[in-house]
Amino acid sequence: MKRIDLVQVKHDRKIGGNCEYIEPNITEDCIFYDDGEPIGFYLTKMPEKMCKLADLANAEFKSKNVPKSLLERSDVFSKVYKGGMTRAEAKKTGTVQMSSIIGSIPPKPHMQRPYASISSVHSEKKAQTFIKAMLMLAKESEQLIKEVLPSQYDKQMELFSNVQNKWKFGNLFTSSISNYNISAPFHKDTGNIVGAVNVIICKQKNAKGGDLHIPDYNATIGQVDNSILVYPAWKNVHGVTPIIPTHEGGYRNSLVFYPLKAFVGLK
Repeated sequence: MKRIDLVQVKHDRKIGGNCEYIEPNITEDCIFYDDGEPIGFYLTKMPEKMCKLADLANAEFKSKNVPKSLLERSDVFSKVYKGGMTRAEAKKTGTVQMSSIIGSIPPKPHMQRPYASISSVHSEKKAQTFIKAMLMLAKESEQLIKEVLPSQYDKQMELFSNVQNKWKFGNLFTSSISNYNISAPFHKDTGNIVGAVNVIICKQKNAKGGDLHIPDYNATIGQVDNSILVYPAWKNVHGVTPIIPTHEGGYRNSLVFYPLKAFVGLK
């Protein structure tokens, strides 16, 4: 695997700003180094077992079996209100955004829920295949981290020594989110355990974009279908470039595993 030493550059990106389309400049298997220390890696294609699990999880997510939060981008509404289409017709040609969280949900006092919980998706019988596939994918990701970045694996296991098993999704994560056609504005994952890494697995068909841009390093990582990115999302401001379908029905779905600090020491 190629070694990429990340070098800080000046930029004017701010949290909350939109990330425009940027051509990827990182498109091959590599390990990322910062100040001489390995902090993450990128593979353009995962091992075959992981690809099959990702295919299954993606298919289940797209089905009616998995409860999802639904967003409809402005192009859908435009076709309804300006184009005279029905909502069903507009959804077929417009861009529908969906997400689903599984695993542990942190306390949210501002939403009158001052306690931690397990995602309600787990109580849906039809969603069990999706949850099992995602859990297996999380554990396969952990083994990959152990092989490629053994020091990070050991560090994250230590960071999780004070997280109770009931809050774990796998051994190195607490939670997972699937983001379908969602390109995120610039942000930092400030709720994550400092020193830990996220995993982002990409399922993509007939679309371009949806790549992770890290302005601190002027790095745009081309997240192609069945690729995996392991990166400390708490470390830098980052955003996701727009997802642009190249054919009708094109999409990008990211399967993300992440470690929340809210569960460290929580009983």
